[in-house]
Formats: sequence, C-alpha cells, structure tokens
Amino acid sequence: MGFLLAILVHPASESDSQQAPWLLKRLAGHAHRLQVVFADEAYRGTPPGLVARVFGWAWRIVKRSPEQQGFAVLPKRWIVERTFAWLQGYRRCSKDYEQLPEVSEAMVQLAAIRMLIRRVG
Repeated sequence: MGFLLAILVHPASESDSQQAPWLLKRLAGHAHRLQVVFADEAYRGTPPGLVARVFGWAWRIVKRSPEQQGFAVLPKRWIVERTFAWLQGYRRCSKDYEQLPEVSEAMVQLAAIRMLIRRVG
C-alpha cells in the first residue's frame, strides 16, 4: 500500500546494497506477515540467500526489461515511487535540511505517520 515499514538514511558515499542488511534488521520483528521484499536494481549486490537465511524473506529485484527506453511503470516499483512523491509534500522531506541522518529519518517517520492517519481516519 506504500506505507513506511522501516527507514535508513545513510551517506551517499555508501551504496544501498551495502546498507540493505541494516535496513532489514530494523524491519525484523515488526512485520510478521512479510514474506517477500521487493527492491530496485540498486540493491542487486545484496545476496538473496542471505536475506532468506537470516530473515526468512524472499528477496526480489524489480528489473527493467533490456529493450525498455525512457520511463515505464514497473510492477511494485511504482508503489515506492508514489510514496516518495507523497513525502515530497512535506517541506522537511522535500529538501535536505537536516545535518544528522537520525533527524532526517525522524522527519520521514513523522510524515509517514501523518499520511497513515489521514488515510485511516
């Protein structure tokens, strides 16, 4: 549905695939019904076997087809992009105002809580 389950803000000098285990560790124990984790191609360096052994989840990379040119809606990936677009509606999430990654994470969590309350309520 596009609701935030976990977040990890890290420096741009660190690759997403290196940080994936830390993000999944934050998610472990909080999403009991989770069975499959979909990720974009930035996470292709994360071993699927590691995710299955450690967390018990299937790891699926959403890939573009080789003949695709330009923009195309990808299955499951559009949910993430839509959520990013929703977050852009919140000033503290639209630009990099924060000095600490923990503050950026908190601002995204607050925006996600507000979005959830508006949709549920």
